[in-house]
Amino acid sequence: MKNQLFNEQNFPYICTPLTGKNTEEIMRELTNILPKNPDLIEWRVDFYKEINDFNQVLVTAEKIAAQSSGLPLLFTIRSHKEGGESIPLSEEERVELLSQVCQSEFVDIIDIELSSEPEHIKHVREVSEKYGKKLILSYHNFECTPEKADLRKRLSMMESYGADIAKAAVMPKNQKDVLTLLEVTSKAKEELNIPLITMSMGDVGSLSRMLGWFYGSAVTFAVGEKSSAPGQIPIEDLRKVIELIKKPMGY
Repeated sequence: MKNQLFNEQNFPYICTPLTGKNTEEIMRELTNILPKNPDLIEWRVDFYKEINDFNQVLVTAEKIAAQSSGLPLLFTIRSHKEGGESIPLSEEERVELLSQVCQSEFVDIIDIELSSEPEHIKHVREVSEKYGKKLILSYHNFECTPEKADLRKRLSMMESYGADIAKAAVMPKNQKDVLTLLEVTSKAKEELNIPLITMSMGDVGSLSRMLGWFYGSAVTFAVGEKSSAPGQIPIEDLRKVIELIKKPMGY
């Protein structure tokens, strides 16, 4: 699986988040999630109360990797500006933690926002590439769905900065906004040379979590135990819906 990340024949990969506040909570979450057979695990480290103890973060990442039966681990410190929890780290310290994690063998993918300082993105790209980690550049808008041209520009910028995967998550105000996101995904899949992860959030946007793969989104996020974003669907329900959609299409 780790050697075949984002193979289009296997779309979509289902990723479930870990949002525990301490190592004990995280390991309990993981124990409950693994029987549900996710394809990836995302550790949302901004929820972790000991985030300022880098050694403890690495120890916990090792424990997650050891128990995850070879599943790829996505390491995310979501910025508070883009929907994450408040953390006691400066931006420079956050970048340093991402860099240290890249040098470990326990994490496979890291995420940093496109809104980060260009020099920080460049540094994280260089370190992640040196140590063989995949890099997601991401954009999150919890207020609205930008115009198509704006979204396409952001996704294109992610590729130009050297991202291995481009991610966009936006909030719809109506059904038309969901269609905007799906249309942008379809167009970007034709224009870009890297995999995409896109989603429309909230209840209205949940349709994109079920159908986004058909338009080109490689990963969909689902609730294993706790949600990390609005509109996420329990993994069992999401898998059933995707299988039902795929069946008449011959996938």
